[in-house]
Amino acid sequence: MRIAVIVTTYSRPDALAAVLEGCLAQTDRDFELLVADDGSTEQTAEVVRQFRARASFPIRHVWQEDEGFRAAAIRNRALAATAADYIVFTDGDCIPPLDFVACHRALSEPGWFLAGNRLMLTRDFTEQVLREKLPIHLWSTGDWLRACWRGQIRRVLPLIRLPNLGPLRKLAPRRWQGAKTCNLSAFRSDLLKVNGLDESYTGWGLEDSDLVIRLIRAGIYHKSARFSVPLFHLWHRENDRSKLEENRRRLEAALQATHTHAALGVDQYL
Repeated sequence: MRIAVIVTTYSRPDALAAVLEGCLAQTDRDFELLVADDGSTEQTAEVVRQFRARASFPIRHVWQEDEGFRAAAIRNRALAATAADYIVFTDGDCIPPLDFVACHRALSEPGWFLAGNRLMLTRDFTEQVLREKLPIHLWSTGDWLRACWRGQIRRVLPLIRLPNLGPLRKLAPRRWQGAKTCNLSAFRSDLLKVNGLDESYTGWGLEDSDLVIRLIRAGIYHKSARFSVPLFHLWHRENDRSKLEENRRRLEAALQATHTHAALGVDQYL
């Protein structure tokens, strides 16, 4: 099965470099990586070039003009740019552990999408990680427990690994709440079936919820990847939420509707 990891980023090259270090160290390197760039400057392009020269797998840079927060659009562009069988979405401020790709591959299943969770780093610890280039993707459980004791992370629960949950992962197949594209995967054919993300959502918030609702409505259900596929989320300032209420109204309307196909989706790039 061919896997593509899509990493969304915008003008944070130091964080992207930390994420790409984690990608280079994956135990499963049989994948391609697409940096889905929502209008960053040349600094980000240079980071991509540096890591492309080091990687044993393909790295591609998919870029669009900076016209505000358009995460749905750049994810659609990246989705259209790959022919991989399986898509793993993540963000350019979420550092993957060594087995991130391997666990998504192992848990993947036709007719289901996977939603994992994340461990949140504090502001001071994030600045230290980026300043000192700490390889936290290589840290052991003991290292993370010490970080928790020092108050450098919020919530230790995502660190717990319970890989053999079996049917328990499917206890909430229609749950859309909590599934986020910082740690979400699905078969590309299933994503195309619902026409990818809806680009009507601009500005921060809820485009990933809309995608998940439409997947479930189309018969592609939620399989939990919690306690198996965590990410280490770097602190960042709160995004501009000026369009959140508009997006919330759009999502409420989507919940009352019956459609599965995004009106403004990936088909425009295919």
